[in-house]
Amino acid sequence: MKKFLLCALLSSSLALAENIVVGATPVPHAEILEAITPELKAQGYDLVIKEFNDYVLPNKALDEKDLDANFMQHEPYLREFNANNGTKINAVASVHLEPMGAYSTKIKNINELANGAKIAIPNDPTNESRALDVLASAGLIKLNENVKLRTPIDIIDNPKKLVFVELEGATLPRALSEVDLAVINSNFALNANLNPLNDALIIENAQNNPYSNILAVRAGDENTAKTTALKNAITSQKAKDFIKQKYQGAVIPSF
Repeated sequence: MKKFLLCALLSSSLALAENIVVGATPVPHAEILEAITPELKAQGYDLVIKEFNDYVLPNKALDEKDLDANFMQHEPYLREFNANNGTKINAVASVHLEPMGAYSTKIKNINELANGAKIAIPNDPTNESRALDVLASAGLIKLNENVKLRTPIDIIDNPKKLVFVELEGATLPRALSEVDLAVINSNFALNANLNPLNDALIIENAQNNPYSNILAVRAGDENTAKTTALKNAITSQKAKDFIKQKYQGAVIPSF
């Protein structure tokens, strides 16, 4: 009888557990979510992580209510996505910064970059502009400061006559053998076993950086029980400690 009651209680508690479905890119986002799974479990939630390899589909899936939240983008990208797609998705927590870096398999120092070198950069507006800022920080180009989201046409000085190749962000690591330099978001770099601290020839400055990666939900869901539990778990001390220990400065907590 006691065994029966125990089984019944366990079945009841399992039945009460709710799923929280979150879309994420694999590294580091899905890894960070995996680390907070026990904390959510203790609050009665089963975390279901759906992995994506781009930035568009997770926002579409969230907008279409296939996800409860997503974790794969920074706020400037989200603002641009909402403006271009009519979606209403809001940031609810700033979680971490992934400093963008420039990588090469052909040169070991940025000073070795030849005239007319091919440079691969992301093709979405916010990350393209961000990548050009990285190159400008190294003195390779100068940009029109009066333009908010810059593209190669906004380069006002290009002394090495660099040639720019615009590619989808996820494909940039695979393009390294075809170009002289590629500016890559750190989630895609880490997924390709490239460490921003050790492998990047240029790395973005982390101070006062607006590109922290965020937890995002549909407008109106900012204060639901699920969102509150997820927000508290992903900005907990345990999450911060995991990020610091796992990535050793290649990913930086921003809470």
